[in-house]
Amino acid sequence: MPLLERGLRNSKMSLLEVKNLKVHFPVKHGLFSRQRDYVKAVDDVSLSIEPGETLGLVGESGCGKTTLGRAIIRLLKPTSGNVLLEGEDLTGLNGARLRSLRRKLQIIFQDPYSSLNPRQRVGDIIGEALDIHKLVPNRDARRQRVNELLVAVGLDASHADRYPQEFSGGQRQRIGIARALAVEPELIICDEPVSALDVSVQAQIVNLLQDLQQQRGIAYLFIAHDLAVVEHISHRVAVMYLGRIVEQAEAKALIGAPRHPYTQALISAVPVVDPDSKRQRIVLPGDVPSPIHPPSGCPFHPRCPVAEARCRTEVPPLREVASGHWAACHLAK
Repeated sequence: MPLLERGLRNSKMSLLEVKNLKVHFPVKHGLFSRQRDYVKAVDDVSLSIEPGETLGLVGESGCGKTTLGRAIIRLLKPTSGNVLLEGEDLTGLNGARLRSLRRKLQIIFQDPYSSLNPRQRVGDIIGEALDIHKLVPNRDARRQRVNELLVAVGLDASHADRYPQEFSGGQRQRIGIARALAVEPELIICDEPVSALDVSVQAQIVNLLQDLQQQRGIAYLFIAHDLAVVEHISHRVAVMYLGRIVEQAEAKALIGAPRHPYTQALISAVPVVDPDSKRQRIVLPGDVPSPIHPPSGCPFHPRCPVAEARCRTEVPPLREVASGHWAACHLAK
């Protein structure tokens, strides 16, 4: 299915629609552990993904990217908001209906060393989802399907009888990808799938994900902190800071002409291959504020080099500053 016009979309035209999602974790203090505060890991996030599209999600460590991904797939229960998959709200579902919809929504975890059960053979790791969703009629069909998946991710069918510890990190991540593909999902949450791998292996995994997308029409939410990788694989990019989306646009538009000061600082830190190319490094003062007590007004204003008085008191809305380009900044044009 061809990609539609980018930007914030109508839910009828989106595979996934996240609306005003919040994930707050209680923090307890004192002698009797009375609840006092909340960690606002995800704070009023809205985004959408179309069939066959890759939305890159970037930001510093601790900004809420992984929490958002896990809340979308319901590994974490949202505090409020909605997650619509083809128009059906996942946030209120449980039991059999949620399990059936998870066929359409899978996840690839960050660490290929801890995300695979070392006591299971590779064939059982991949085939477990086939058993849960009753997708194969017998053991022979299960074995054949597992072999096909292993070949599809660049491994040998004979690897089904081996254990995860017999493989390298890149090979383990391929096994994780095969596991996610087993139920033929429409959307895969890629939670920093290459950050734990060597650079050369990262390129192989990213290329594999792109090939699978072209062959199968899968959509990705690609979570990462490496802007170079995100630009390469993504159709659109959303930038997250302190639990909020602060900018969202086409990948080329966002990298080439960022409108939010935080995005500008992130891009200035990306190494430049061309030695003759000049890029001014933007060094942000201070540290990321605590998500327990976020700043008033714009969450970025304590570190922003261009903040004005109203930035300290008024929360900037995520508004369209150019066609398909959205930024949560009072000064963005």
